[in-house]
Amino acid sequence: MKSAEDSEDKNRKVYVAVRPMDIDDLATVFHLGERLFTAKEVPNLYRTWDDFEVIDLFHSDSEFCLVAEADDRIVGFALGTTLTKSRSAWKYGHLLWLGVDPDHHGQGIASKLFHRFRDLMIAEGVRILLVDTEADNLPALHFFRKMGFGNPQEHIYLSLNLDPQLRQLRERKATSRYRLHDEE
Repeated sequence: MKSAEDSEDKNRKVYVAVRPMDIDDLATVFHLGERLFTAKEVPNLYRTWDDFEVIDLFHSDSEFCLVAEADDRIVGFALGTTLTKSRSAWKYGHLLWLGVDPDHHGQGIASKLFHRFRDLMIAEGVRILLVDTEADNLPALHFFRKMGFGNPQEHIYLSLNLDPQLRQLRERKATSRYRLHDEE
C-alpha cells in the first residue's frame, strides 16, 4: 500500500535537465533500459535491448543520444539516428529508444527528452521523424500522438522461437562428446 508520502514524492516538482549522453552514462542507461525493455514485456521486439545497442548508437550517433537527470540521477534517455535513402533528397530521423524510470512517470520527462531530440533533428535537416512501438502499447501511442505523430502504418513482425531446436542441438552435441570420450 502506498503512503501519502509516496504520493507526495511522485507529485512533487522535480527539476529535470536534459543533456547529451556521455561515455560515463552508458552503464546507467543500459541498466535502466534493461528494466524497461524486457523480452517478457515486449516479446516481439525486432530490435533488442542489449549493451551493444547502446554502445553502437553512442559510437555512431552520440549527438542523438540524450539523458535526463533529476537529483543527480539519470531518470530517462532518448537514443536515435538519422537515415538517408538513395535517390531521395529527404533525410529521416528515427527515435529508436525513449525510456523513463517508472518512478518518474508523469513528470514530463519523456516530453522534455522528445522535444530536445526533435530540435536536434530539425537542426540536422531532418524532414520526417519516425518512431515505432508495439500496437498494444497504448501509453506510448497516446504519447506520440500528443507529440504530433500521425499517419500510423501497420507493420507486422512475426517471430519464431528457436529455443526448442537450440536445446535439441545442444543435447546432441553433448551426447556426441560423451560418445567420443567413451571410444577413446
